Amino acid sequence: MVEWTDFERATIQDIFSKMDYEAVGPATLSRCLVVYPWTQRYFGNFGNLYNAAAIIENPMVAKHGTTILHGLDRALKNMDNIKETYAELSVLHSEKLHVDPDNFRLLADCLTIVVAARLGKAFTGDVQAAFQKFLTVVVFSLGRQYH
Repeated sequence: MVEWTDFERATIQDIFSKMDYEAVGPATLSRCLVVYPWTQRYFGNFGNLYNAAAIIENPMVAKHGTTILHGLDRALKNMDNIKETYAELSVLHSEKLHVDPDNFRLLADCLTIVVAARLGKAFTGDVQAAFQKFLTVVVFSLGRQYH
């Protein structure tokens, strides 16, 4: 079980309370697909992903990015039991979708960059540490089925 300080809980809640899901989700997934093009292999049915502009403008990428970000709400509401919260999603991504578990980390890194850009100076080292701790637990939980 992960131990959360009051500061970490409050910080994570604060970040998500201010988040524009319909902007941050698509920006995060788009960044991941552009920066790490091998991740595109999981989105073959999304149509044109031939360049950065096509990815950024792709409505299916935008929709799935928003869906992914809303998926973090489950962890937010169950911070004391994130591993169990994502048990079914871990199985789905491992056994049905065959997603490389390292891609969860890449996506989390992209989310951190997007959030940092939006929060600016408010994204201090302490805030980043709390946010990345949260994302690390989520990434580990999603990759749990692979271990």
